[in-house]
Amino acid sequence: MNGYRRLTGVAALVFLWTATCLSPVAAHGQTSTVKATVQVSPSHSHHGAPNNADVVVWLAPQNGENSRVAPVAEATGKRFFLRQKNKTFDPHLLVIPLGSQVEFPNKDPFFHNVFSLFDGKRFDLGLYESGTTRSLRFDRPGVSYLFCNIHSEMSAVIVALDTPYYATSDREGNITIPNVPAGRYVLHVWKEGVPVATLKGLSKFVMVSGDSTSLGKMAVPGGPAFPMAHKNKYGRDYEDPTPPGQIYEH
Repeated sequence: MNGYRRLTGVAALVFLWTATCLSPVAAHGQTSTVKATVQVSPSHSHHGAPNNADVVVWLAPQNGENSRVAPVAEATGKRFFLRQKNKTFDPHLLVIPLGSQVEFPNKDPFFHNVFSLFDGKRFDLGLYESGTTRSLRFDRPGVSYLFCNIHSEMSAVIVALDTPYYATSDREGNITIPNVPAGRYVLHVWKEGVPVATLKGLSKFVMVSGDSTSLGKMAVPGGPAFPMAHKNKYGRDYEDPTPPGQIYEH
């Protein structure tokens, strides 16, 4: 009789272990929708109401299995584009998972030359004409500031992140990051024009749990309202981009 009870107890433990291992919640953990609101303070160079859009917020997992999430681009299969149209990059800000490939189609009736010599991904796509495209894979996390070697007024930013848990604020400052596994994270914030040291001071540890996690309101300093001053890819001042007889007009 005692042997039968022991056998029954072992069988029950095996059943519970099997059910736990096969349970999606136990295998993958509970996920949460993380929400926050950012409030951008006015900068000295910007007049009028501040724009709360284009603040990038991401969560970097700490310890455990959740920390092994990079590279993440292969899981999404999403294509990313940074178009050149009317002497402007569209969009101005592009946030991508690490390992993503970005297409740079030229939709203008003249040549462009996209390059970046800052931080993140350093590259030079060379001179290419209207109706053609170049592509590049971003395999290094960081912030890349992009310019055109012909048109000094063109600028854009690509932020490559080694975590899938990120979002960009809308004009009201709302942030929503879905499907975040429960656990401990470091919250990071990026806003164009804000000094790196200031951005690092905004980082903090957060805990994610339950179906929904609110991070409340976050104050973010405002950046300058004008494009970053820069030289061309040779480190020299820009010249007239379309003088008569030049090849820059298609």
